[in-house]
Amino acid sequence: MPANKPVEIWFQDEARIGQKNGVVRQWARRGTRPRQPADQRYENAYLFGAICPARGTGAALALPDANTEAMQLHIDEISRRVAPGAQAVLLMDRAGWHTTSMLDMPANITPIFLPSKSPELNPVENIWQYMRANWLSNRVFETYDAIIEAACEAWNKLIALPDTIKSIGMRDWAHVGRCK
Repeated sequence: MPANKPVEIWFQDEARIGQKNGVVRQWARRGTRPRQPADQRYENAYLFGAICPARGTGAALALPDANTEAMQLHIDEISRRVAPGAQAVLLMDRAGWHTTSMLDMPANITPIFLPSKSPELNPVENIWQYMRANWLSNRVFETYDAIIEAACEAWNKLIALPDTIKSIGMRDWAHVGRCK
């Protein structure tokens, strides 16, 4: 990692969004069973997302597949969102498309892989939970384009809430000794 550069900590993950969305709790009058839409189709897309909690910002792409090519596009997008002159430390899980030597890592990103089977260490998992609870669950998407539109709309709503990104994403263990 280059010396004398500001360091940004970024977290990355991807989520499948589609016609087989989950249902979430909703308020209803006691003794009633609220209706929740359900879809039996299987069309879906992947939302590749990364957040920098300290800055309250992020970078995302909605893509048809989760693979090395998609990951390269996402890493390039993150690289463009890193503050000018800063170095990003990108924490992510060990999915095959994250760890492959076929990725061309930009000079302003240093990857760090989280331990296997530890999603609780990645705050983007909580971002997905927040987005589903607020904007993506209990919906039926008629087409693939509708899925992409909903994913992008939900991400843009999230990015408009930097304090929410900070609140959900900050992890003391990742920012020890750094100004918050």
